[in-house]
Amino acid sequence: MDTAQKLVSGFKLDLEPLKEPIGFIRVIEWIFAIFVFATTGGYTGTTSLTVECSDSVSKDVTAVFGYPFRLSAYPYTIPSCDQATLPEMYLQGDFSSSAEFFVCVGVFAFLYATATLVLYLGFQNVYRQTSRGAVIDLLVTASFAFLWLVSSSAWAKGLTDVKWATSPEHLLETCSLCKAKEGPFMGRLNASVIFGFLNLILWAGNCWFIFKETRFHKNPVPTLSADANEGPASYSLP
Repeated sequence: MDTAQKLVSGFKLDLEPLKEPIGFIRVIEWIFAIFVFATTGGYTGTTSLTVECSDSVSKDVTAVFGYPFRLSAYPYTIPSCDQATLPEMYLQGDFSSSAEFFVCVGVFAFLYATATLVLYLGFQNVYRQTSRGAVIDLLVTASFAFLWLVSSSAWAKGLTDVKWATSPEHLLETCSLCKAKEGPFMGRLNASVIFGFLNLILWAGNCWFIFKETRFHKNPVPTLSADANEGPASYSLP
């Protein structure tokens, strides 16, 4: 209870940090992190084939898949022209690790951006009281920049594999009487990769502005004594 009261009493809303790069870029990071898991999570796509029978009758084949792209869990059935019962076919491949890692980084980046925005705007006096807060912020931001690099690269490769595994041309290998009809629309997933690398640029670039808040960047400022004859000026850190 006492800790909560201290937090409430220490809260003081100040929008000035939003005018500085450190606060403005953090807002953009917060928005782009939402775009990352919003464009990837919940995605559902379909790929279609057509079975051409000898009597000029065509039958459609539709395979549905979605996030987290464990394709081997999605069955589809190729109809037979002679009405025979055929076993279910399954899409091939499991690309869930790269997709889930990418979304996980986006969610945690969103949570961290939210927490630091609250700190910047409501507890600016606490953040600037010592350089420890800026140093921790710098280390975490640099870690997220690295995670964005790894996760975006992994998901870009995973998305390429998903496109190949779900393309109608690839599914034709399992059906000699089929023709490619329509592939999945993946503009949303392409956008997720772009947002991932944009997040990499934002978080890596923001490291410089946070670094300027640390004691490693700030230079000693000379403080003149009241009497110039007393001796040389002393130096103190701001």
